[in-house]
Parts: sequence; C-alpha cells; structure tokens
Amino acid sequence: MREHAGRTVVWAVTSANHQTTKRNPVAFDRREAAIERFSVAEGIRSLVVGVVDTPPTDEFAEVTVKAIEAGTDDLVRLTPENTVVACSTPEVSKLYEQLGYAVIGVEPEGTARPWDVLLMIAAGNEQWKQLAHPATVDVFERYALDAHVARCVNDPVVGDDGGLTTTRDYKTYADAFETAADRKWLQIKDFVRPGRILDIGCATGATLQLVDADPRFHESDLIGVEVARHLYAECVHKKEQGLFSNPNVYFYQRNMLGSAAKKNGWSPARSIDTTLTLALTHEIWSYADGSRPDTVQRFADALYAHTAPGGVWINSDVCGPDEPDRPVVLRLDDSDGENPDDVAVLETLGDPAAYVGKLSTRARFFQFAHDFRRNAKVPFEYDVRGDGLVLRLADAMDFLTRKDYVDNWLSETHEQFCGLNFAGWSAVAERAGFTIDPSSNAWRNDWVVDNRITPVATITTPTGDPVDWPVTHQLLVARR
Repeated sequence: MREHAGRTVVWAVTSANHQTTKRNPVAFDRREAAIERFSVAEGIRSLVVGVVDTPPTDEFAEVTVKAIEAGTDDLVRLTPENTVVACSTPEVSKLYEQLGYAVIGVEPEGTARPWDVLLMIAAGNEQWKQLAHPATVDVFERYALDAHVARCVNDPVVGDDGGLTTTRDYKTYADAFETAADRKWLQIKDFVRPGRILDIGCATGATLQLVDADPRFHESDLIGVEVARHLYAECVHKKEQGLFSNPNVYFYQRNMLGSAAKKNGWSPARSIDTTLTLALTHEIWSYADGSRPDTVQRFADALYAHTAPGGVWINSDVCGPDEPDRPVVLRLDDSDGENPDDVAVLETLGDPAAYVGKLSTRARFFQFAHDFRRNAKVPFEYDVRGDGLVLRLADAMDFLTRKDYVDNWLSETHEQFCGLNFAGWSAVAERAGFTIDPSSNAWRNDWVVDNRITPVATITTPTGDPVDWPVTHQLLVARR
C-alpha cells in the first residue's frame, strides 16, 4: 500500500488465534512483538493484522484481504494497483495472482523457509539463530519461545490444530462437559481442599465455575489446564465475560499427557492442595507415548510430587470391570439397524456418523472392533459362536459403553475405557505414594445400563449363566 510518506508493509499474521498448535505454536502477540521490533530496527513502517485461522479454501487470499480491511477498520484497502504481495508459499501465491496481485518470493531458491527454521528450533538446533533476524531471536530468548516451540512440535499426542484427534467434534464435547459438571461436582465437592486447586483437563471450565461459586473456596487459587485449543478458548471466553467472581482464576493450554507429565510434576513441589482429574485418566492411558502402565505411573508420580502435605488427588472417571479377563458371551440385537456384509473404512465416507448411526447394535460391534484395533492399538480378540460373541468382559464393556458415541466415533475409538480397573488405578496411586481414602469406590452407571445396554445386549458365562453388568466408573480419592 502506498502512503504519502512512502511505503507501508502490511503483515498478515495468519492463524492468529493459534498459540500451541504444531502449525503455529507461537501466540499472535509474540509474533507481533517480533515484527514490530524488526520494523523499528530496519526503519520499516508496518501494520500488523491478525487473521483468524480458516479451513482450507481456494478463497484464502480474498479472505485475508478482507480480514485486513476489517482489522484496520477499513482504513487499509488493498488492491492490485496499490499492493505487491510477498509470499513464501507457492500455492498461496497463485491465489493472490488469480486476484490480479503481483507476487514476489520471500526466500531465494535453496534457502531455508519458515517451516524449516521451525523444525530446527524444535530439534534444538541453535543454528536457527543465524537464519533469523536478531529481533526475532531476542523475542524468542526473552519469552523462552524456543522451548515452547519444541514442546508443541514434538508433542506425540496433540494434532496440528491443537487437539487430541483431528476427528473430534469439540462442540459435542463442550456440551457434554457443561451438562455433566453439576453431577460430578456433587460427587467430589466434599473432598476438595481449599488452597491451590488444579483442574487438569478442565474442558470448558465448568467445574471450576462451581468451585468458584462455593464460599469455601473464595480465597483459593483456581487453575485450569486444558490441551484442546477449542475448549481452552471457551475457558478464556468465560473469564473475559466475568463468569468467575474469584480474581485468582488462571487457565493454561498445556498437554499434561506429554512433556508436562514428568516425574517432578507440572507445578512446584508440594504446591497444590487439590488436583482434579475428571474424565481424564483414561485418556492418559489411551494416548500414552510408549508403555501405557509406565505413562500413567509417571503421571501419578508427577501429581504426588506437586501435592502439598495433606493435599488430595480426586479422580472421577470410567474404569474397567473388577474381573477384566473373565470370558463372557455377548449377544447383541441385529434388528435395530442395517447389517452390511463387511465393515467400512469410515475415513473415506462423507458422513461417518450417519453411516454408523444406521447400523444395528451387532453390526456396530464389528465396526467398533475394526476401528478400535487400529486406532487404540489394542488386540480386542473375539470368537463368533452362533449368535454369540465370546470375548473378555473388559472388551465387551469397552464396546457397550461407547457404541452410542456416533458423532465422535473415530475419535472415541482411539480411547480405551477399560484399560485399568479400580484396583489397577488404586495401585497406581499407591505406588506414587498416595493413601487411598476409604470413600473411594467403583460404581455402575445404572442409567447407561438400563437405557443404553440392557435393551440391546445380554452377557452370560460360556455355559449360559447370566452375568450381572459390572462397574463402569470410579471415584478415587488419594491423599498425601
């Protein structure tokens, strides 16, 4: 854009709402700071405009131009007559050229591009500092952004867009967390200790809202940690809207499953009075990088390390049955939907949820077995004997407790609900050093059993004797 006093460089900072994704790990304000510092150092008149991330589209160039107009209150109107576009991505350059803009390259042929420099930072290669401008190096060093980049890019669990799986519908998850918060709070509220209260996997912050509303915790620090960018954004939005009366409410977007779950804990040693993990520990197990037992043990060890003397870890989650390896015969309704001859490759379908939703309960079992084996990387062995399926009780319950999660089927089949039973989770806590409170117990969600399972399924012993439906959930109160 031409100004009366010369030229102005307009910096379109794309994915400005990202700050911990693999594609854009650095927050917009840090990127803006580096650009402004660079501009001052080089004597460039600059305008920095954040452009919110958009899904892949052939109209990306047009969207960006309009975002710049909106971001400057329509003071800046870019046209092919007053603007030259500098771009380092050939595919994006073509989109601007189609709009009539002249485009120049940024990096000469054979030189490192931004993504190459990012990978050097993630790999700990200090030579990146020789390729970056001193202004960028300065901002990265002052805010320890190199370590932040390495943590995001090297994370084995979190996807490119800051979530556990690319197929997860976070709107559905957010609604579910909001709905369940009151019920879970009634279950755990008597065990929460005032002081520094940490909710790991806080989702939309709904539980911390209930803690905030309890007069017992008005002087407590409320700390929420959430890995999913979409859910973390909702936490921040709630705080900005004044939904918390306690001024000491803090949210962090971190992955406790990966680099944060170290043996020395996420917070300073002995600094947390209450740690909440609600519907989280089965994800620690399911998304483990390496040995699942070793990962959950490291996680528990980290919680113990940051728990203050007299503090408590409250874990409310699903769990496996008391006798996980018990062989049972599972019989499923095949009259409540379609029964195709083979399973589908859901990723190739336009609407996987609609496909799974039309299947009978028995057909869903075979689809689940196919997807669960490859996504959760579990054996899930079974034999077909007439109209029955012979398998472990834990495997039967993994299917029965997930069969109705149609909207997030591909995401849910990454997770194993029944990897450990209540005794197994208790042992993990005890090995870390915790003492199990007598109020801890495993329990069965009878609503799910009565409304979702019993109408379409039965289990018996291999000899035909009925088997009671086992426990499905746990409340583990572990004290230091």
